[in-house]
Amino acid sequence: MDKLVIVGGQKLAGEVIVSGAKNAALPILCAGLLSAEPVHLDNVPDLQDVRTTLKLLNQMGVRTEQDGARVQLDASNVNNLVAPYELVKTMRASILVLGPLVARFGEAKVSLPGGCAIGARPVDQHIKGLQAMGAEITIEHGFIEARAKRLKGARIVTDMITVTGTENLLMAAVLADGETVIENAAREPEVGDLANLLVAMGAKIDGIGTDRLMIQGVEKLHGAQHTVIPDRIEAGTFLCAVAAAGGDVVLRNVRPNTLDAVTDKLREAGVTIEEGDDWMRVRMHERARAVNLRTSEYPAFPTDMQAQFMALNTIADGTSQVVENIFENRFMHVQELNRLGAHITIDGKTALIAGVEKLSGAKVMATDLRASASLVIAAMCAEGETLIDRIYHLDRGYDRMEAKLTKLGANVKRIKGNEA
Repeated sequence: MDKLVIVGGQKLAGEVIVSGAKNAALPILCAGLLSAEPVHLDNVPDLQDVRTTLKLLNQMGVRTEQDGARVQLDASNVNNLVAPYELVKTMRASILVLGPLVARFGEAKVSLPGGCAIGARPVDQHIKGLQAMGAEITIEHGFIEARAKRLKGARIVTDMITVTGTENLLMAAVLADGETVIENAAREPEVGDLANLLVAMGAKIDGIGTDRLMIQGVEKLHGAQHTVIPDRIEAGTFLCAVAAAGGDVVLRNVRPNTLDAVTDKLREAGVTIEEGDDWMRVRMHERARAVNLRTSEYPAFPTDMQAQFMALNTIADGTSQVVENIFENRFMHVQELNRLGAHITIDGKTALIAGVEKLSGAKVMATDLRASASLVIAAMCAEGETLIDRIYHLDRGYDRMEAKLTKLGANVKRIKGNEA
């Protein structure tokens, strides 16, 4: 099992190109199931979750071709409507094949999902929405089985804001008979990116980017070409890395307007940020100031940036509170950050951080995807060497992170398990 060895104390300088968004690419890949014509995608990130999704689509009969960041999907000969546990257990986003399969083929059998252990994240909103559209659903032997001759348009009000739930129901609705209205829809840019692809494929969707999506079902969708949006969480992670380690870095292939909640907090911490249409320059030459934050749904501060910001707060001047409102188990990185010398205590869904002047290198273990990134940031600020184990979590969501950081001057090395 691969590990990262990081020697702290290096400031970051240079340019980094941000990859395509994981959380946009995964539903967009699943949307390829909705048409018998080829779908051509650009800016697809090279991630373990993308490879798992392509493997899942392959075993359903989808032909895929990949050339770097370009992927072509051909779902004209889908012959297997089952998403098995062996693939779904490693990646929660596998549930996103449910809506497209039921919409186009009238049935699906999808294993209950896995992924990071950061909270319950139930799929009941997916099921409730599909049932409202006329699907018959049973759950037995660890599988969700859904059937419908053709889904019917419906008004769906989700009990909570759910990104994957919105995406699944959106993909189901585009081929349903009649109008579907999704109330309380997630507004994340990744949901909008999926909707824009579906429109390019012939779907009729109004309200993109709002919490009310109106979909007029069509008989079938055609092929399309689409470029995946840049990954705002990868961009935010690099912004936090520079804020913590210090330096002067330009980010390319970014959409600054999707990062307002993050950049507002970074500026509060003392970071200098300049923005253009598709670039950002971040500079930090002093110790950060501690900042309080609360996670919430987009456009508020993203839960996927909470761990990285906590790493920054550990070495900031002052004390801070971080309140996690989305996932109940998303403080698992706290114990590992404390192993590096951080002073963090937990009180329910609030983390209390007393900033220290310096961290010290140690052996730590990644517990989930974003926790991995927080440990990388903390390790770059620590004195001496840090060994981060279980970085397969990192590879699920970051495209060659250690190579990008090395190019910026960080002392980061990937080693095989038997080298440690």
